Amino acid sequence: MDYPETLIELVAQRSKGFQLEGFIAGQGPLQPKLMLIGEAPGRNEVINHIPFSGAAGKELLKVMAEIGLTRENTYITSAVRSRPYKIVERINKRTKAVETVYPNRTPTKKEILAHAPILDYELATVQPPLIATLGNIGLQRLLGPKQQISDCHGDLYQGPIFELTPKKEAYQLTNKIYTVFPLFHPAAIFYNRSLSEKIQEDWTNLGKLLEKEVE
Repeated sequence: MDYPETLIELVAQRSKGFQLEGFIAGQGPLQPKLMLIGEAPGRNEVINHIPFSGAAGKELLKVMAEIGLTRENTYITSAVRSRPYKIVERINKRTKAVETVYPNRTPTKKEILAHAPILDYELATVQPPLIATLGNIGLQRLLGPKQQISDCHGDLYQGPIFELTPKKEAYQLTNKIYTVFPLFHPAAIFYNRSLSEKIQEDWTNLGKLLEKEVE
């Protein structure tokens, strides 16, 4: 998506002082079958500017394909549009030398708030008929910090979501009603194989919802 230059500048100003790298735009059609909202870009995404293009992306595209979704009919974005990283010093196992690395990390609440104008703009512009959040960060950005994906995955929500207040310092509930379907993050399967059946069932049910949207 092409964002207004003033919006990019606003988010850049709001992001000053945070350990964030790059900026990756949301991608997909402006009239999609579905909007997917993830957490934040990773290292691969910063390099190639394609959302969900790493290992988690391969898993995502696989389950999307099973229910007829592609990058061409799905709008893909995230709560934070830059890569959050941390600075870690460690001993290189091969050379035994001290080295500094910059691995990915989960974005903070302040970073999510800093990037909130982008997601609000995308929601207003795309006006998706159905939103699927991927993991806790996207879920909590829309439905509040008390929500946990382990408790509400696969439960369809219809109601207001959180957007920025006019002063852009906090959140308020929208007047508009949205339809949100919470899903586990595609990377969850790498850390907990026992989630496989739940993840498959949720995506199957999402496919059924999309079929109803078409009817």
